[in-house]
Amino acid sequence: MMDAAYNSNYHIVQAPGYVMILTEMIHDVRIIPLDGRPQPASNVRQWMGVSRGRWDGDTLVVETTNFNGKNPFRGSTENMKVIERIRRVADETIEYNFTVEDKSMWAQPWSAEAVMRKTSGPLFEHACHEGNYGLYNTLVGARLEEQQKAAGAATKDSK
Repeated sequence: MMDAAYNSNYHIVQAPGYVMILTEMIHDVRIIPLDGRPQPASNVRQWMGVSRGRWDGDTLVVETTNFNGKNPFRGSTENMKVIERIRRVADETIEYNFTVEDKSMWAQPWSAEAVMRKTSGPLFEHACHEGNYGLYNTLVGARLEEQQKAAGAATKDSK
């Protein structure tokens, strides 16, 4: 779960036996079982790997393996293993850290950490296609509001 510069919001839902993480960018969804089931056979490969989770106190620990290698992360291979730790440290703050292992690429595992803050509002659809006038109409409306506010400010200043 790395910042993609925009649309980098996540919707995390816990249900009995599972955690779901929806990524705003491209709307990728991870369904993470928490019931202790083993990873599938090594020939079962997925774009985002196969995740298994467990609770370690107040920290969700997610181990992901079985990547197909077609979406390399920083030069990784299908042998990559990612261990994520997600912990709520305040009502509106999550501490996220991960460790990446891939002996085919790196001599030793490496880690990173980020702080995630709660946001208000919906996740938006990631859609780029011709004929989508929604963004154009939103921007036209926003520019009109800006002009109206500027005209109102100018009127106040002239009095």
